[in-house]
Amino acid sequence: MKLKRIHHIAVICSDYQKSKDFYVRVLGLTPAREVYREERESYKLDLEIDGHYQIELFSFPNPPPRPSYPEAAGLRHLAFEVDDIAEAVEVLQNQDVTVETIRIDPLTNKKFTFFADPDGLPIELYEK
Repeated sequence: MKLKRIHHIAVICSDYQKSKDFYVRVLGLTPAREVYREERESYKLDLEIDGHYQIELFSFPNPPPRPSYPEAAGLRHLAFEVDDIAEAVEVLQNQDVTVETIRIDPLTNKKFTFFADPDGLPIELYEK
């Protein structure tokens, strides 16, 4: 088997309109396709980053909360690369998003920080 790249990441949200607004307006992802699956009472929104399909945003009625703290097994966080982390943090803070203090990765000496989506999913920004 030869894996080529990550095709997409699926995120399940509890409030579709709130999460759609967050991923599209706040983070600036581009909607590629949105469908309502009546049989599942679920929306599916395909989102692009820089012209590449990468995130599927799903809604389902009454999804269970995501375990996060203490650390749970499974997906830990999403990470996005940015050119200027200070600028990205300022944009988020201007949208009333709480962002952790910028830190330095001791292994790479690169700047990074975390914030959360509307359901508390940790999201990392990592400076290029």
